[in-house]
Formats: sequence, structure tokens, C-alpha cells
Amino acid sequence: MSDYSFATDVLTSRTFFPMTNVIQPYSWGSRHSLKTLFNISNPECAPQAELWMGTHPNGGSTISLSGQSTLLYDVISQDPELFLNPTIAQKFGELPFLFKVLAAEKALSIQVHPNKAQAEKGFLEEEKLAIPIDDNKRNYKDANHKPELIYALTDYQAMNGFRPIEEILRFFTSLDIPELRHLVNGLVTEPSKEGLKQFFSSLLSLHGEQKEMSLVMLMVYASLSEDPTFKLIEELEKEYPNDLGLFAPLMLNVVTLSPGQAMYLDAQTPHAYIRGTGLEIMANSDNVLRAGLTSKHIDVDELVSCTRFDELPTNKLIIEPSEEDGALHFPIPVSDFKFSILLSSHMREVVSAGAEILLPLDNHLVLMHENGETCSVAKGQSVFIPAFAKRYVLISSGRVARAYC
Repeated sequence: MSDYSFATDVLTSRTFFPMTNVIQPYSWGSRHSLKTLFNISNPECAPQAELWMGTHPNGGSTISLSGQSTLLYDVISQDPELFLNPTIAQKFGELPFLFKVLAAEKALSIQVHPNKAQAEKGFLEEEKLAIPIDDNKRNYKDANHKPELIYALTDYQAMNGFRPIEEILRFFTSLDIPELRHLVNGLVTEPSKEGLKQFFSSLLSLHGEQKEMSLVMLMVYASLSEDPTFKLIEELEKEYPNDLGLFAPLMLNVVTLSPGQAMYLDAQTPHAYIRGTGLEIMANSDNVLRAGLTSKHIDVDELVSCTRFDELPTNKLIIEPSEEDGALHFPIPVSDFKFSILLSSHMREVVSAGAEILLPLDNHLVLMHENGETCSVAKGQSVFIPAFAKRYVLISSGRVARAYC
């Protein structure tokens, strides 16, 4: 919290709050995507990985109040029930989601997010052990789960969920790596969730000469294959040499979303973003258990304990929205956030039950409220609308992304 506060009448004298957002310069980020899509400047051509819209302490958005740049978190904290609505405020205590533009030029780590119960238990245990929150070996940064949705703005390649065991066995049998034969034979003998769990955990635990020779054999095979899965492994090896995560495309579904398609990533499901730019909305958490394609700490035991070893059919990867009055509503099985794409809107009246963030994707938008306030928001800029707005009118000739609760 900041040292200042605002009276309720000052806070409620406006209904539209344009946001200034943090851009995270992670090394895997694109140097051109945000400029190309949203004309966001990048004079030094530095990596621009994620544009964060929300109240996360590692990159909170600000708004202007009485000419002063103020953290959105501080404003909402003045009266959460007023800004979020009483139900959301009582359940979550803060804005329950983080909204991002994610622009990947290189692959992100393979990771799993714990479910809510696992996060609460793991966070409490590490707090009792007094492990510093910034310790490289700490697994749980908070007590929350982290379900996600990704909406593609460009072609967007990712891995998500386990392939059918039959496919996994076909890949590893064709590889026929001597150092892995006992693992493969184990999965052949027990082609089940338990067998996949043992195979996955044993593969990630390889070390020494067994690890080195397995990766050498993998790359030799990949260099001779025309299969696109092995071509992907060759590309990943340039970024992550000698990394056991290079086996991941043989175990996980590889999918490329076309612009406008979306994918939901559930808790306990291994996944990785490979390349492309999209909108990501998630629960407000930073809990990540890594499984490869990273130089960061990997806790195999904790990772495995938080992973569901279910086969995920490829026809269930892409989620289909429902369309209503020129808006696409994407089904999300958690209460932390909702996500819609509002198509071309002429005097569209929107009823708002909770807090929301709007992001125009193709053209500027104009907002109007019954109190007489109007607000123009440029493409690629965002605006926060509190619950007390209740309803507003939106005008835009292009798509507008709506993240809300």
C-alpha cells in the first residue's frame, strides 16, 4: 500500500481508467511483435516478452488519479468491494486475474502449475521451512493455482498435455536408444497413467553418461528424420542444448493455433509455449514447476506429484467459443476470470458485473457512460473499468479483448 489514499467520491467520479503497463524484457521475448501489432516503441530492439495488465506485484499497472501515477493495486485496495464487487472481493480479496500480451521468439520452459490445494499446501510448507521467496529452489511463490487461457494473435505454436501413450511408444521405439530401452519396456508393459508417470519421472531424472548418450542419439536421429516433430527438436536444441526437455515433443501434443483460436491450459498439465504472440489470461499466481527447456531449478519429485498423467486428445486442445450478439465467449472452468472477444461494435451496450480490462486489438475504441464520461483508447492500449460502472457503451470497428470477473 502507498502512503496516500483517495476519498471514495474521488475514486468514483470516473468510470474509465486508461492503464500504463509494464513490459517484461525476458530473453525469450520478441523484438518486433509488440511494435508490429500495436505500434509500441522499441528503439533499442530489446526483447519484449510480456505486457502485463493487472495488479501483480512483479509488474503492476498504473492509472492516473488527480494527475498522479498510481498503482491500480493501491486504488482497488481502497475499497475492494466497490471496485471488484462484494462477491469477488470476499472470495479473492484482490483482482483475481492477470492479463498479458505474450510475445515469444524463443521457447519458454516446459512447466506444470499446481492446483489450488497443492499450492496452498506447498506454500505453507515452504513458509514453515523459511525458504526465501526469491530462492532459486523455491517451488511455491504464493498459495494460488494458475489456470491459463491463450488466444492467438499470430500463428502460435505450443505443447500441451500428454500424447496418447501409443504415440509416445511409437516415437521412442523408433528411436531405439539403448540407454532408454528399460524405460520404454516399462511403459510397454504398463501402458497406463502409472506407467507414464514412471516413464516421465525416470526420463527427467537421467544424469551423467546415460543422459549424455541419450541426447546424442536423439539429435542424431532428429538430423536424419523429416518428421516435423524431430525438426522442432532440432530447433529447440539450438536454444537449449543438453536439456532433457528436448524429449518433450515426443511426449506432449504439439499444436499451432491460428490467429483467433484459443487454448485452455489446466492445472497439473505439462505445457510450453514455443513461439508466437497471443493474449494470455490467468489466475493471479506465479507458481511454476519446471520440467525442461530451462536453466532454472527442476524439482522432479514435486513436479511429478503435481502432474496429472492423463492422455489429452488433440481434438480437445482448441476450445470453441459461443457467439452471441457479435461477441465470442470462451468457456473457462474456473471462477478466477472470464474472457471474451467483442467483434465490431456500434453503440454496443455492455453490462458489467465485476472489474474488467479492455484491450482494442485492431482499431481504437470509444467508451461512453451514462454519467457523461467518454474515453478513447488506442489500439494496444488498455483500460480498467471497475464494478461500480455497472454498464457502458462501446464503439469500435475492430476486435476488443475483454478480460473480466
